[in-house]
Amino acid sequence: MVDVIVFVIAAAIILGGAFGVVLNSNPVRAALSLIGSFFGVAVVFILQEAHFLALVQIVVYAGAIVVLFLFVIMLLGVDRAEDLSVEPLAGQRAAGVAVGALVLALVLGGLFLSGPGGDEGAVALTGQQAATQPLDRNESDVDQLANDLFTRNVLAFEATALLLTIATVGAVVLVKNQGAEDLVVDEPGEAAS
Repeated sequence: MVDVIVFVIAAAIILGGAFGVVLNSNPVRAALSLIGSFFGVAVVFILQEAHFLALVQIVVYAGAIVVLFLFVIMLLGVDRAEDLSVEPLAGQRAAGVAVGALVLALVLGGLFLSGPGGDEGAVALTGQQAATQPLDRNESDVDQLANDLFTRNVLAFEATALLLTIATVGAVVLVKNQGAEDLVVDEPGEAAS
């Protein structure tokens, strides 16, 4: 009964953080909501006795990645209000819709065309069989996670790393100061007004 209560509270934290990310217009508040969501996911990992994953969730995601996002947001000044009707790159919305449709088609194709499933599990986009064998209690959890991550799921792991890199570079490119006319630089001994 306690597990159910903890799960419901963690699920509420996760959903609240997710809605905060999507509905907040201020990117700093959205990033802080993302941290709350990551903490809720870490609680679910602890509930499933996946303590290493909970630690990685806190240290890597809530710590390093969100701090990187906050650094980029604050360094580039993205936290100020911008006019969304002005497109900084021509055709970016149409390209975004096209890329989104392509990703959706790939995901749905992977789900529906990967095989019939059954006891062995469906074949994923990587062509590997799903991991349905029981956990080996003689091998550490970290070794089993690394084995699964860097064999069967290496494509997803690399795609995630590439996506994070593209997101950071994209944020820098989108908010790059084109003419530098609104950039105020303090001269030594003087204060900018």
